[in-house]
Amino acid sequence: METNELHRGRLIDHLQLVVKDLEKTKKFYSAVFETLGVPMGGEGPGFFWCDELFISSADSPASAGKLTGRTHLAFQAKDRDMVKKFYEVALQSGGQDNGAPGERPYHPGYYAAFVLDPDGNNIEAVFHGPAKKSADSVKITF
Repeated sequence: METNELHRGRLIDHLQLVVKDLEKTKKFYSAVFETLGVPMGGEGPGFFWCDELFISSADSPASAGKLTGRTHLAFQAKDRDMVKKFYEVALQSGGQDNGAPGERPYHPGYYAAFVLDPDGNNIEAVFHGPAKKSADSVKITF
């Protein structure tokens, strides 16, 4: 697979999850990312990726042959409705409830929902309230 363009945030270059059932996990994350308005980046034998998140099977050359432990990942949502839709789609796509959409005490306006993915990872969609971003992502071309 040849990649000529990447989108990255400021702090994290990439994260990797090594999962038990790649197809089940791909179904879950494909639905979640579509809901969040983030396209899948690509896939190859034993892996797929989206922006900074790389997911592979334990038998993929991209992994060390071991599953990753429980992880918490928080994805950005554009508004409260997107958080609600994330929650609904995640549950319909194999996720389990881990906290329905609602305000959280972390700071005023923190609105989030939590689900467990097929491997038990705690996946969150969060809207921090009205704000202005300088850019949707950092675009890297080579």
